[in-house]
Amino acid sequence: MDLRRWTHVVAVADRRSFVRAAEEVHLSQPALTRSIQAAEAELGLLLFDRRGSEIMPTPAGEFVIARARQLVFNSRCLERDVALYRSHNLGDTAFGVGPLPATTFLPGLLAGLRSEFPGIKLRVEVSNWQLLLKRLREEDIEFFVADTSDLPADPGLHQRPLRRELGGIFVRAGHPLGAARTVTMQQLWEYGLLSIRLPSRVRGELARQVGLASEAELRLALECDDAELLTKTALHCDSVLLTAHAAVAEQVKAGRLLPLEVRSLPALYAQTGIVMLRGRTPSPMAELIISRLPAGQ
Repeated sequence: MDLRRWTHVVAVADRRSFVRAAEEVHLSQPALTRSIQAAEAELGLLLFDRRGSEIMPTPAGEFVIARARQLVFNSRCLERDVALYRSHNLGDTAFGVGPLPATTFLPGLLAGLRSEFPGIKLRVEVSNWQLLLKRLREEDIEFFVADTSDLPADPGLHQRPLRRELGGIFVRAGHPLGAARTVTMQQLWEYGLLSIRLPSRVRGELARQVGLASEAELRLALECDDAELLTKTALHCDSVLLTAHAAVAEQVKAGRLLPLEVRSLPALYAQTGIVMLRGRTPSPMAELIISRLPAGQ
């Protein structure tokens, strides 16, 4: 069976409708229906149940569609890479980063790429891992780099660990708690905690420290995917900032932010990693970027 027909099978599986799938593959509905019927006849299997309001894959269809999807996916990757090879360039790419990588190692990496390859076009999405995972599955980005602590186990994903980003608690210079040698989490909580979306491991520990029954009860004063915005907020009020040391190293060195020692608080860290779709061949530019990411420690 040729690749074009596999593409038709995947389109019907995704759209759950012959009408919508026909629009996607630029065929008339009768032509698409004939293509699916020919595929079923060639395979000797019924791929779709047509009885309901939506076209649903049969058990045999689920088995075939998973493999057809990989064939179509690999074909697109091959077409892209051949085009890049013909034009003798690395090509463009789109990828995602979590809030902490966006403020720690990403700026230097992007500056280096822009200096070395001024003609490239990059698109970078900065968000939490949940939204980045959705973009990855939609094939809107090639990979993402984020805290993978809560990433679900999925055989369709390939993960590679990077370095741990050590975290800490910080307040502005002149903060009422700034002169204390050690503080408790209850003391900090009264001023309001600012943070990116935290992994369950950290949320659970914070909830325990402030006397809550579970992490579900934990409500931060400000939770935001923009780590730089959180830092600027902490510099101009008495709220307490929880972030990576690397994200505020310059502010601490300049004396604008002060690190606090919190009594009985275990070490805080984010486990960053690269996440890709399993079986996907990265574009040349994506491979180059991945090779320059900080290795695990």
